[in-house]
Amino acid sequence: MAYFRDTIEQMAGYTPGFQPKEADVVKLNTNENPYPASPDVLQAIQNLTAENLRRYPDPMAGTFRKAAAKVLAVQPENIICTNGGDDLLNICVRACCERGRPLAYAQPTYSLYPVLAQLHGCEVIEIQRDANGSLEQLAEVNAALTIVCNPNAPTCQLLPIDALATLASALSGVLLIDEAYVDFAEDNGIRLVNEFDNVVLLRSMSKGYSLAGMRFGFGITGKRLMEGLMKVKDSYPVDAAAIAAATAAIQDQACFKANVEKIKTERARLTDQLSALAFEVPNSQTNFILAHCVKKEAKEVYESLVQRNIFVRYFALPELEDKLRITIGTPQQNNQLLDALKEIIG
Repeated sequence: MAYFRDTIEQMAGYTPGFQPKEADVVKLNTNENPYPASPDVLQAIQNLTAENLRRYPDPMAGTFRKAAAKVLAVQPENIICTNGGDDLLNICVRACCERGRPLAYAQPTYSLYPVLAQLHGCEVIEIQRDANGSLEQLAEVNAALTIVCNPNAPTCQLLPIDALATLASALSGVLLIDEAYVDFAEDNGIRLVNEFDNVVLLRSMSKGYSLAGMRFGFGITGKRLMEGLMKVKDSYPVDAAAIAAATAAIQDQACFKANVEKIKTERARLTDQLSALAFEVPNSQTNFILAHCVKKEAKEVYESLVQRNIFVRYFALPELEDKLRITIGTPQQNNQLLDALKEIIG
């Protein structure tokens, strides 16, 4: 007898972005914020006591819920805290999907979605993504759980919130809007939580708030969905240090907004500079860009950058094999990237 279920034996699993061990590299491959978190975060962690660590953490992360609710203009009861945004995805798939209750989304998008569906033994319905995010086709499918990444990874596209409202009204199942990158976008779906009882938003503290190392995410939804999600979440999904760090980070909106603006400024500059190098770069609503390599094979450019200790993300996947996903770094990091690309492209 095999140790694992057939699904586990046969599946490839999710592959996270490469984490180089060397310190002296330009790391633009995993969409981390290049700027440090608020100084209040480190102070909050330092203020933890042995008693905080001896006891289990607050299972609801109440201090964060109250702080986030104030910033986002929702109620604390609208927020569920999770071990990163991926944990919320896992909770939603576990809660909504099984055999006969499919998961639907439009490709290309975040590659974890199909992996979670495989793990839970549910059918996947993949729609080819079009300029409108294939929302009409997703509405026709009407799956038990529909996921729309907005802004989308890796295409950087932001769909109109009114279009998502139309989708939510057409679905009899749950609409999960993955807003992991919404801190860098022009709009968000908060208002949909009050309008629809089948909408849940995913938010992350990893990108805009520089807390990728703490693994803290959260969902925003109404009472009806919250009751079910609470049954499925782990008993203590976020630890005491993560709660303290995330609370301090979301309370320091000045630091958060300053870092976001710096990234947006560099995003615009990097887009212009890459366009001048004959890359095709659509406007981005995220903290990364997707650059279409026109003059050379994307894989060749990627490998040449690796030789120079510059790491971006290459996907050997349909519609992405001729593109590079590049996280927005500091001005110095971006300059090193541009100088290297000038040498490589010629």
